[in-house]
Amino acid sequence: MLAIDELATLVRAFNEMMHELEANSRELESRRRFTEAILESIPTGVISLSGDGRIQRVNRALRGLFSEEQIERAVELGDLFPPEDVAEIQFLLKRARRTGVAASQIDLESPHQVFHLAVTVSALPVRQPAAPGFVVVLEDTSELLRAQKAAACIAHELKNPLTPIALCAERIARQLDRSPMAPESQRILRECATTISREVESVKTLADEFSRFSRFPAAQPVPSDLNEIVRNALNVFAGRLDGIDLRVELGAALPPVNVDPEQFKRVVVNLVDNAAEAMRESLVKRLLVTTQVNSAELVELLVADTGCGISAEDKEKLFLPYFSTKGRGTGLGLAIVNHILSEHSARIRVEDNLPAGARFYVEVPVTVPAEAEARA
Repeated sequence: MLAIDELATLVRAFNEMMHELEANSRELESRRRFTEAILESIPTGVISLSGDGRIQRVNRALRGLFSEEQIERAVELGDLFPPEDVAEIQFLLKRARRTGVAASQIDLESPHQVFHLAVTVSALPVRQPAAPGFVVVLEDTSELLRAQKAAACIAHELKNPLTPIALCAERIARQLDRSPMAPESQRILRECATTISREVESVKTLADEFSRFSRFPAAQPVPSDLNEIVRNALNVFAGRLDGIDLRVELGAALPPVNVDPEQFKRVVVNLVDNAAEAMRESLVKRLLVTTQVNSAELVELLVADTGCGISAEDKEKLFLPYFSTKGRGTGLGLAIVNHILSEHSARIRVEDNLPAGARFYVEVPVTVPAEAEARA
């Protein structure tokens, strides 16, 4: 009888243990499905890696960055990413193994677009002698980056006309000290000049705040006189190029070009401003601005300076956003130039201006007359 009671107790204990195991298994499965649902619903791409770098799992957002074929055959990072990106992620894996978390940014090229990705690598806790696994999180920041660039471009361009306004206010204030004028008139004009200077600073601050909500305006091309655009742009610098020997040679009878006059004025302003900045430390300061007919289809604008010049390495990056050789500023001036020119099917190139300085050539397509276009 005792043996039977002991056996019954063992059976009950075994059944209770089985019920607990089943309940725990159901709980684990429920948690797994919950975790799976979260992983699949988050908008950032996630890759789970084993300790030796093999891909264990990817989520839906990550699959959206690659083709279905790539995902199906992906065993390691090299099956998804180009060698330079693999090298960057491998570097992050090593850092994460030491520090727990590491982050960087990469540009991933697909057949239709480039994704700007913020990459964060986290090392999983070590629970066995083998190397810990990793979780790689990739967030697509392309829209954010585009918005930031557009905002910075707007802020940069809004501030361009403010500088000559501020300088004019300063010149008015200086002239008041030398001009015979009734005291009351002097007081009013000085007050106006001070107000202008103060409000220019306010507008600059406002531009910085407002620009994040703005976009770069679309070009409105019309048949235009390039010489007139150049003259209008150079008027911005009246009284601002002290110490610089400016020579302007505008070609006669240039054919019209189909451009947005205001945007092309910005091109000239930015190029001249860059040239003047490059000559800040130069002993010889000569600035040459010319226009001429390059061919039957092109008109050429040249802006040449005797500044510090541009290295071969920097020439390759010169028109990229946020790149600057000055060590200050936004690095957007030439990026804006390049953007505007691409909108007008125009081209820009830079060459050395021997013995010192740089020469920027802008080639602009001439306007095709309607009758010639019809004959073509």
